[in-house]
Amino acid sequence: MENFDSPKQGFLAALLSTYSSWSGVNDLFLLRPIFLHGLSGSLHLVLLLALFFWFLRSKFRAGDDPGGGSIEGSSGKHRRGLCYNLTVLCSLGVSLFNLGFCLFSYFYWYRNGWLEGDEFVTLLDLILRTCSWGVLTVFLHTQFANSAERKFPFSLRVWWGFYLAVSCYCLAVDLVLYSNLQAYSQIPSLVSDAVSVFFGLFLCYVGFFRSMSESNTLLEEPLLGQESSLGNGLEPKVSRGDDTVTPYSDAGVLGLFSFSWMGSLIALGNKKALDLEDVPQLYKDDSVVGAFASLKERIESDGGSVSEVTAFKLAKALFFTAWKEILLTAFLALSYTAASYVGPYLIDSFVQCLSGQGDYRNQGYVLASVFLVGKIVECITQRQWFFKLQQIGMRMRAAVVAMIYNKGLSLSCQSKQGQTSGEIINIMTVDAERIGDFAWYMHDPWLVILQVSLALFILYRNLGLASIATLIATIVVMLLNFPLGRLQEGYQDKLMKSKDKRMKATSEILRNMRILKLQAWEMKFLSKIIELRKTEAGWLKRYVYSSALISFVFWGAPTFVSVITFGTCMLMGIPLESGKILSALATFRVLQEPIYNLPDTISMLVQMKVSVDRIVAFLRLDDLPDDVVKRLPREASDTAIEIVDGSFSWDSSSPNPTLRDVNLKVDRGMKVAVCGTVGSGKSSLLSCILGEVPKISGTIGLCGSRAYVSQSPWIQSGKIQDNILFGQEMDKEKYDRVLEACALKKDLELFSFGDQTGIGERGINLSGGQKQRIQIARALYQDADIYLFDDPFSAVDAHTGSHLFKEVLLGHLSSKTVVYVTHQVEFLPVADLILVLKDGRITQAGKYSDILNSGSDFMELVGAHKAALSAIDSKASESENGSTVSKENGDMSNSNGIEQKDGDKVLQNGKEEETGGPQGQLVQEEEREKGRVGFSVYWQYLTTAYGGALAPLAVLAHSMFQILQIGSNYWMAWATPVSADEEPPVPPMTLIAVYVVLAVASSLCILGRSTILAAIAYKTATLLFNKMHMSIFRAPMSFFDSTPSGRILNRASTDQSAVDQQIPYQLGATAFSIIQLLGIIAVMSQVAWQVFIVFIPVIAISIWYQQYYIPAARELSRLIGVCKAPVIQHFAETISGTSTIRSFDQQPRFKETSMKLTDAYSRPKFHTAGAMEWLCVRLDFFSSITFAFSLFFLISFPGIDPSLAGLAVTYGLNLNMIQAWVIWNICNLENKIISVERILQYISIPSEPPLVIEESKPDPSWPSHGEVVIDGLQVRYAPHLPLVLRGLTCTFEGGKKTGIVGRTGSGKSTLIQTLFRIVDPTAGRITIDGVDISSIGLHDLRSRLSIIPQDPTMFEGTVRSNLDPLEEYSDEQIWEALDKCQLGDEVRKKEKKLDSAVTENGENWSMGQRQLVCLGRVLLKKSKVLVLDEATASVDTATDNLIQQTLRQHFFDCTVITIAHRITSVLDSDMVLLLSHGLIEEYDTPARLLENKSSSFAQLVAEYSERSKEQY
Repeated sequence: MENFDSPKQGFLAALLSTYSSWSGVNDLFLLRPIFLHGLSGSLHLVLLLALFFWFLRSKFRAGDDPGGGSIEGSSGKHRRGLCYNLTVLCSLGVSLFNLGFCLFSYFYWYRNGWLEGDEFVTLLDLILRTCSWGVLTVFLHTQFANSAERKFPFSLRVWWGFYLAVSCYCLAVDLVLYSNLQAYSQIPSLVSDAVSVFFGLFLCYVGFFRSMSESNTLLEEPLLGQESSLGNGLEPKVSRGDDTVTPYSDAGVLGLFSFSWMGSLIALGNKKALDLEDVPQLYKDDSVVGAFASLKERIESDGGSVSEVTAFKLAKALFFTAWKEILLTAFLALSYTAASYVGPYLIDSFVQCLSGQGDYRNQGYVLASVFLVGKIVECITQRQWFFKLQQIGMRMRAAVVAMIYNKGLSLSCQSKQGQTSGEIINIMTVDAERIGDFAWYMHDPWLVILQVSLALFILYRNLGLASIATLIATIVVMLLNFPLGRLQEGYQDKLMKSKDKRMKATSEILRNMRILKLQAWEMKFLSKIIELRKTEAGWLKRYVYSSALISFVFWGAPTFVSVITFGTCMLMGIPLESGKILSALATFRVLQEPIYNLPDTISMLVQMKVSVDRIVAFLRLDDLPDDVVKRLPREASDTAIEIVDGSFSWDSSSPNPTLRDVNLKVDRGMKVAVCGTVGSGKSSLLSCILGEVPKISGTIGLCGSRAYVSQSPWIQSGKIQDNILFGQEMDKEKYDRVLEACALKKDLELFSFGDQTGIGERGINLSGGQKQRIQIARALYQDADIYLFDDPFSAVDAHTGSHLFKEVLLGHLSSKTVVYVTHQVEFLPVADLILVLKDGRITQAGKYSDILNSGSDFMELVGAHKAALSAIDSKASESENGSTVSKENGDMSNSNGIEQKDGDKVLQNGKEEETGGPQGQLVQEEEREKGRVGFSVYWQYLTTAYGGALAPLAVLAHSMFQILQIGSNYWMAWATPVSADEEPPVPPMTLIAVYVVLAVASSLCILGRSTILAAIAYKTATLLFNKMHMSIFRAPMSFFDSTPSGRILNRASTDQSAVDQQIPYQLGATAFSIIQLLGIIAVMSQVAWQVFIVFIPVIAISIWYQQYYIPAARELSRLIGVCKAPVIQHFAETISGTSTIRSFDQQPRFKETSMKLTDAYSRPKFHTAGAMEWLCVRLDFFSSITFAFSLFFLISFPGIDPSLAGLAVTYGLNLNMIQAWVIWNICNLENKIISVERILQYISIPSEPPLVIEESKPDPSWPSHGEVVIDGLQVRYAPHLPLVLRGLTCTFEGGKKTGIVGRTGSGKSTLIQTLFRIVDPTAGRITIDGVDISSIGLHDLRSRLSIIPQDPTMFEGTVRSNLDPLEEYSDEQIWEALDKCQLGDEVRKKEKKLDSAVTENGENWSMGQRQLVCLGRVLLKKSKVLVLDEATASVDTATDNLIQQTLRQHFFDCTVITIAHRITSVLDSDMVLLLSHGLIEEYDTPARLLENKSSSFAQLVAEYSERSKEQY
C-alpha cells in the first residue's frame, strides 16, 4: 500500500494498518461497499420505521381524539418561510436523485457485468434512500405546512446529524480509494456521497440554527403544486376567492413553469364543487378593463374612432394590445419546434450506435441525455406557449366584447332597425369568441414554413436529393389548401348567415312566447324555426362533409409524402438504411402536426376573416349623433326645452317626416301635456327631445338633466329596489317618499321579499301597472330637472292614476319641468301648455281654456271624453231611478264580499307560513349540474344518431388505420439494412410495393372514418336541435317566466354550435388518441417488455392526476357555461332599453356592469386554461421519465435489434405528446360534453298538457253558447309562491258582457291566464258550455278563444303575416278586419299595402296601432268567447269609443270578458266583477252596484267621474 500524504490520509493509513494487523486479513471490511451501503441502508430503514410508527400512532390518536391527532396543535394556519420550503424541496430532490442513481447503477451493472456481489446491497440502499426521503417529504408537507411549530422535531434533527456523519465517512472513504488506489469505479459513489454531504450540511444548518416560520417570498411555490395550498392558495386565506387576485399575478419563476399557482384551486375543487366566488379575480392586464382601454387607445391612435375602424386596423390594434405576449409565444413556438426536431435528427446516430458503429465510447448515454434534454425543453416551451396563447385569446375576446357592447349602447335607432338584437347577440357570442379562439392558430402560418424547412434539412442529411421530391410533395399538399380553403370559407359564411337568421327569429319568439301560447300559434312558429334550421343544416352538412374530405387528404398527406420520398430514393439508387428510414419516418411524424393542423389553421383564418368583417361592419354602423340636442347653459335663461323649426324622421329615406314644423318653447317648471289620436306622433315628440329621432332640420335645446318614463315599460331583471335606485346611492327617507308617491308600498307588502323580490326578465312577474309605477319611481328617485312621461297612467286603474297624478306630477314634481303624453282628457286642464298633435304636426298649442274652442282636433278628443262621462252619469241615474232591488239579491252581493274577506284572513296567514326563503323568488339561479358528467350523457349522445350503430365502425376504421400505419413503419424498419454494408432482406421494388399497399389501405380507412364521423356529427346535431326546440316550445309559460331568454339563447347558439362543430370531433379525437397510445405501447413493449416496469406506474400516476384534476376542471367548465348567459342577458336588456339608459345618462354604469360580467366569464375560463396546463406539465414530466427509462434500457441491454430499437424510439418520441393528448382529450371532452348535458337539461323540461286529446276533443261548434263557470278557483304561479287567486266562484253567462275591475295586482290578468290554461288551477275548475277546460287539449281550448292582450305584440314580417300568421284568411277578409279596427286607411297609405314591412317588435308602429292590429286579429278569428285584457290602455278616448262600438257591433252575441282601467269600458257590461287581493269583492250588474253608494265599484266610478271633472 502506498504512502498517505495528508494528515487525514495518515489517520486512515494508521487505521487501516491497525485493522490489518488485528484482523490478520488484507480485506478491509470497513472500506467495502457492502459495509458502507449496509450502514446507510440501516440508517434509512430506521427513518422509514420511525415514520411508519408515527403514522400508526397518529391514526390511533385521531380515532380517540379528533382534535389531538395533529402535530401542529393549533387551529390557526401559519405561512411558512424560505427555510421550510427549501427543506421540503431538498427532501424531494434527494429522493429523486437516489432514484436516478439507482436506475443508472442497475443499467450500468447489467451491461458491464456484476462484479463482487456487493451490488445487491448497494441497490437495496438506494431503494431505501429513495423511499425514506420520499416519505419524509410527504411527512414534512402534511404535518408542518400549517403547523405552529417553529422548529422541526428533535428526533428528526438528530437523525439528520447521523445522516451527515455517515455521509462524511462514506465521502472520506471514496476520496481515499479514488486518490490512492486509482479506483475509477468509485467516481459515481464519490458524486453520490458528495451530494449527500451537501444536503446533510444544509439540513443540519436548518434544523439546528434556523426557524421554519421565517418569512421570505423568493420561492413560494413548491415544485409539484398539486398537493399544496401554500402561499398561493385560496383555502389558507379567510377571504373568498373572488376577493383575491389570481396567484398567477405574483407567482415565482418556479411556480410559473410548474403552474403550481393553480394547485390551491384544484385542491379546493377536490373538496367541494367550485362556485364563482371560489375563483380568484383576474390580474389587471388580463381584465377587460385593461384590455379594452388598450385596444381603444390603439384604434384611436391609428387615426380614427371606433366607428371608422377597418378590418386591417382592428387586426392591427388587437395585435398591439398583447404584442409582448405574442412575441414571447413566438419565441416559445420557435424553441418548441427546434426541440421537437432533435429526436428525428439523432435517430440515425442512435441506431448506428446500437449496432456497434458509434463514434466514441458511451455515445449511447450522451445521445440519450440529449434526447431527454430536447424532450424536456419541448415540454416546457409547449406548455407555456399554449397557456400564453389562451391568455392572449381571452384578453382579445374580452376587449372585443366590451367594444361591441359599447357600440350597442350608442347605436342610432335607424342602425338598430337594420341589426336586430338576435344578430347583435350572435356577433358577441360567436364572432368575438372566434377571435379568442384564433389565438391558438396565430403562429401556425410561419411555423409551417419553419417546420417544413427543418424537416427538409434532416431529410437532405439522410436521403440527399430525394428530399427535393419531399419538398414538391409537400408543396402539392399545401397547394390543395387554396381551393379547399375557399370552399370552407363559403360554407362557413353561409352557415353563419343562416344561423343569424335563426337566432334573430328565436330571440323574437322567446320575447313573445306568451302571445304565441294564448293564440295557439307556437307550433306554427316552431315550424318556422325548423325551416330556418333546415337551411342552416344544409350548409352544416356541406361543411362537415367537406371537413371529412379535408381530414382524409391531410391524414393521408404524410403517408403520401413518405411514399413519394422513398420511391424517389429507389429510382435514384439512394441506399435505404434502417437508421435513415427511421429518421425520415420520425421527421414525417413530426411534420404530421403542421400538416394535420393546416386545414384547421386555414379554416380558422377564414372564420376569423368572416368574423372580423362582421364585427367591423357592426362597429361602423351609425351612432346616435351627440349634437342633435344642444345643451343650454343654466344661467342663460329660464328655458328648459326649445325646438325651433324642427323636422324629424325615424326613416331618413322616407319622403314624409315623422314630425315636421315643430316649434316649441318650454320654460322651467312648466307642465306640458301632449295629446292626439293614435299614430299622431306623441311618443316621437318625446323621443325627439331625448335626441333619439334623426333630425332633418331645425334645432333642439335642453337645459338640465332628464328622466324618461317610456310607454312600454323597460324593467331590468334583478331586485325591485335596484330598478328604482338605478345606480344611485340609497337615501332611505327619499326612497320611502318615492314609494309612497308611486303607490308601491301596498304592492311591496304583498311580495314575500318586499323590494328585494327578484323581477323576471322584462318584469314578467309584475302586472302592467306595477311595471309602470316602478318606472315612475325610478324616474322620481333620479331627481332630474326635466321629466318626460309617455302615457304612464294608461296602465293603472282610475284610483291609482289619480293618486299618481296628484302625488307625482302635482306634488313631487311641482317645481320640475314635466312633459307628459296622455289620453286621459281629465289630466289636461292643469297643464300650463297643451300640445295637440295630428299627422306629425302640432295643430294646436295653448292652455286648456284657450284651445278648447279654437280647433276641431282638440274638440274631438274632449267631446269623446264628455260622451263617456255622460254615459257614466246616465248609468248612475238609471240605477237611482230604477226598480228597487230585492233584498235577497242585495244581500247576496254584499255577503259575497264579506265571506271572501273572512277567507282572506285565513289564506293570508297560510301564505305567510308557506312562503319564505330564497325559493320564494320567481327567477332562480341557473341550474348547474355538479359532480361528474354522467355516463348517460355520453351514451345519449352516442346513441342519438342511428342508435349508435356507426360509432363502433368509426373506432374500427381508425384502429385499422393505426395497425396499417404501424405495419408499414415496421415493414420499412425490418426490410432495410442497418448499414450500407449489409444485404437488404427484400428487393427494393418489393419494399416500396408493400409500403404503398399498406399506405393506400390506411388512407382508405381514414376516408371511411372521416365520412362516418361527419354522418354522426350531422345527424346528432339535427336530432338534438329538434328535440330541444320541441321541448322548449312545449314548455309551460312558467318556464319562460322564470328563465331569462339569455339562458335559452345560450343553449340555442353557443351550446348548439359546440354540438354542430366541436363535440363530434372532440369525441373522435379522444377515441383516436387512445388507439394511438395503445399502438405506441404495443411497439415499445414488443421491442422491450421491461418498459412496462416504468410504464405501468407512470400510467397509474397519470390517471390519478387526471382524476385529481377533473373535479375542479369540470366545475370551472360548467361555470363558463353559467357565466356566459348573464353577459348575453345583460346585453339583450341593454339593447332593448337603450333609450331609457341614454335618457338617464347611465351609459358608464352599464358599461361597468358589462365589464364585470365579462370578467366573471373570463375568470373560470382563465383558470380552466391554467388547470389544463397544470395537468399537462405533470403528465409531460412523467412521460419524460418513461422515455428516459426506455432510452437507457435500450442502451444498457445488449441483443436488441437496432432497427426495432430505433422504431421504438421513433414512436417513443411522440409518447409524451400522445399521452398528454389522451388525457387532454379526455378532460376537454368532459368539458365540452357539458354543452350536450345543458341541451339534454332542456330536452327534459316538463311539458305542458297535450295540445290535442283525441278521446276528449270538443265538438267543432264548441263553444256555441259561451257560458263560463268558475268554481272554487285557486291559482299560484309556482309551488313555492303564494296563492294569487284564492277561491273564486262565479258564472259568466253566455252571450253577455262581463267587466272585471280591481286595483293593480288584484289578480285580473291571472284569472284570464287561467282561462287560457297558461296557468293551471291549484284547486277548483273552469267550465265553458259544460266542458271542463282541463279535460281538453290546449290547442282545442286556445284556438276557440280570442284575446287582445295587455302588451300589444307585433312580429317582424308583414302586415298580412301579423294579422294572419296561420294563413287561414283571404286578403278581402284581412282588409275588412283592418277597416273595422280603424287601420285600413293607414295601411292603404303604405306603398306595399298588406306586404308593408313590420320591424322587430313592431317598432315602426305606435303602441296604439299595435293594439289595433291585435283587435284586427280577433275580428278575423270571430270566436264565441272574447277576452280584452286592458286592450284599450294605449289608445285615446275617441279611439277607445270606436273600438267599443266595433266590439258591440261584431260581438253582440259573444261572451266578452273585459279587464279595463277605464270605467267607461265596463259600464255598458251586463255584469261587473270586482277583484281585491285575489278574492271576489263584488259581482253584480253595474246598475245594482251603483245603487249601493258604499260598494267598491260605486266608489271607483265616483272617483273616475270626480277625477275627470276635477280641475287639478
